[in-house]
Amino acid sequence: MTEPTFPPPPPGDRDFRGYGTHPPAIRWPNDARLAVSIVVNVEEGAELSLGSGDEANEFIYEAVERVEGSRDLCMESHYDYGPRRGWPRIRKLLADYQATATLNACGRAIAWSPWLAEEAVADGHEVSAHGWRWERQVHMAEPAERQVIARAVAAIGQAAGTPPVGWHTRSATSINTRRLLTEHGGFLYDSNAYNDDMPQLHRAGDRDLVILPYAFDTNDMRFQPGGGFVQGDDFARYCIAAFERLYAEGASEPRMLSIGLHLRIIGRPGRIGGLEAFLAHVAEKPGVWLARRDAIATAWRAGLGLDPWMPRPPLSHFEV
Repeated sequence: MTEPTFPPPPPGDRDFRGYGTHPPAIRWPNDARLAVSIVVNVEEGAELSLGSGDEANEFIYEAVERVEGSRDLCMESHYDYGPRRGWPRIRKLLADYQATATLNACGRAIAWSPWLAEEAVADGHEVSAHGWRWERQVHMAEPAERQVIARAVAAIGQAAGTPPVGWHTRSATSINTRRLLTEHGGFLYDSNAYNDDMPQLHRAGDRDLVILPYAFDTNDMRFQPGGGFVQGDDFARYCIAAFERLYAEGASEPRMLSIGLHLRIIGRPGRIGGLEAFLAHVAEKPGVWLARRDAIATAWRAGLGLDPWMPRPPLSHFEV
């Protein structure tokens, strides 16, 4: 009888069990049952554009005829809607419901619209880093990735008044990203994970990063064709269902919920009501912590009994 064959073991950094049946006994501030992280992605101005000196035009949007070899004024206009009209709507709702959020911002987007970071900071929000351009890092050589990190930090730090302490690459990081973040020295957390509803700790280089899981399901990107959301109510119903489940689980174990927003998507007049309905639902529940991601990461470290996180100066090979 032929012996069965099995695949080789997974890479050592893959963890299918997680906390298993022994989650950490951590409670959120004020004994909240659930930490809700609203993430406002700021990508407009960092998308691919021949007019911006990039190698091609962006082709990710809801209705696209790809333009090659010439500046795509139509696509640029779609993205311009985000900071022009989407941000004011989102900003007002967050203020109305006293919700602090994290702006997940590309460095180039903030370099071109520094007023957006200034307004966010004035409202009490955090400005985190979403790369320099809105691009993947998976195939980047180390020197190029170091420069991406340094440029994003410099642009956001100049506009927001303080450098970012969080990082989130567009979908695909490189195998070096977390190590490079710790080498840079200014990062508390990384959001490039989709594997849990609780934070976790990751050793990269000689430092620890708090890994704050993100989510693509409770995310307005699902308004894209085939994504499942058609009306604002679709977004609200789905996010409320996720909220209710995690709120119930949060009675005995720590839980966090990420809500992903984009200026040019949820900021449209036919969709913004979905965000409002979600925020109204959350406001009716006691024991909910609407928190910036830097605050969640800090609370997680404290709950694990770790020393307070302190940034350190970047290494010299991180050049803008």
